[in-house]
Order: sequence, then structure tokens, then C-alpha cells
Amino acid sequence: MAMNDNMTIIEHIEELRKRLIIIVVFFVIASIASFFISQPLIKLLQDGTLAQELTMNAFRPTDPFKVYMQMTFLLGFLLTSPVILYQLWAFISPGLLERERKVTLAYIPVACILFLTGLSFSYFVLFPFVIKFMLNLSGNMDIQTTIGISEFFQFLFQITIPFGILFQLPVVILFLTRLGIITPEFLSKVRKYAYFVLLVIAAFITPPDLLSHMMVTVPLLILYEISVWISKIGYKKSKAAAEQKD
Repeated sequence: MAMNDNMTIIEHIEELRKRLIIIVVFFVIASIASFFISQPLIKLLQDGTLAQELTMNAFRPTDPFKVYMQMTFLLGFLLTSPVILYQLWAFISPGLLERERKVTLAYIPVACILFLTGLSFSYFVLFPFVIKFMLNLSGNMDIQTTIGISEFFQFLFQITIPFGILFQLPVVILFLTRLGIITPEFLSKVRKYAYFVLLVIAAFITPPDLLSHMMVTVPLLILYEISVWISKIGYKKSKAAAEQKD
């Protein structure tokens, strides 16, 4: 066990510092490895069905290098994310019961799977729809669309990465429920406010048309309802475990 309940504040800070150093070191290693992965991945994305319909342009000499570095650090972060989640779990796990430690440790692979699911949905479903909508709109307005490679990948990241993060909602909600920070009753009470926040987030991710907005909003609302349902299950299990302990 990395720390115990009798640790002083200084010892807690020292423990946190060690775990942050581990994360930073792993991120540096992952970023170096990503230097060799980024270029093939960029070419793979450029060879995709949707990208082949577009002509990529570099409006500045630094645009290709900018995309290359963005992809490198993004991959570095993605490769480091399981380590970040594990270090977070390891830091707070001493405050959990033995059974809760095992259960919450299982959240890490689930969180990774949900993130990849969110990325896949946004890349294969949402992103092509948005791009085609924009191109059709330009065609209807007799506007010649010129795509910059930097703008293309920036738009790709803008849509896919937030969606991957938002797909973590069920895991985050369950985790907070098991820690006793939130309850299913609280989630039900703030449902209308949560819906409003998700509507605003969807508006930032998608273009200003109703269909695209709904394609993002509906999955997010479903995710929230799934999170409430999962929270109820987690809350009942936590309550039952607490009663057994008493």
C-alpha cells in the first residue's frame, strides 16, 4: 500500500509528487515513441475514404510540422492515460475498502474502452456527417472549399477528443458514487441542469445545424441516463457493503 490513514499532509504531498513524476516520465517516453507513430497515422487518416475526397493544402510552411507535433503529443497523452488513471487510483485507494479497491481498479480498462468507443463513434459517424454537411453547404452557396491540413486535423481533434472524454461519464459517475460524493437521488434532482450543460457542450462540438446537434446531444443524454442507472446499482452495492461491515 502506497500510503495509510496516519500519513501527515507533508507525506501525502510527497506521495502525490512521486506519482506525478511517474506520470511525467511515462508521458515523455510515450511522446518519444509517438514520434515514430505519428507520421504513419497521419498518412492513414489522409488515406481514409472521407479525406480522399478532399485536397489537403499547407497554407504555411510550418503547418505539416504543427500537425505532426499535435499528433505526437496527443498520442503521448492517450498512451499515458491508463497510467494517469492507475496513479490516481493508487493515490486514493488506501481510503477505500479492500473490495472497493478491486472494483474501482476495474474502472481503468472500462474507461479506456469507453474512450476508444467515443473516438470511434465520433470519427466514423459524426465527423464524416459534419464534413459532408459543410461541403454540401459550400456547394449550395457556390463556394470553392479549400482545405488546410492544419485546419482539417484541428477540426478532427475538436470533434473526436471531447467525445472520447464525454464517454467517460458513466465511469466517473460510478466512481464518485462509490466514494459517496454523489448519489442517484442527486443525479435525478439535477437532471434538467445536466441536460442543459450537455446541450451546451454539444453546441460547441458541432456545427450550428439541428441534425448535427441532435446527433451529439442524443448519445450524451443516453449516456447520462445510463450513468444514473449505473449509479443506482453502485449505490446499492456500497450501501449493502456498509451494512455488512456494521
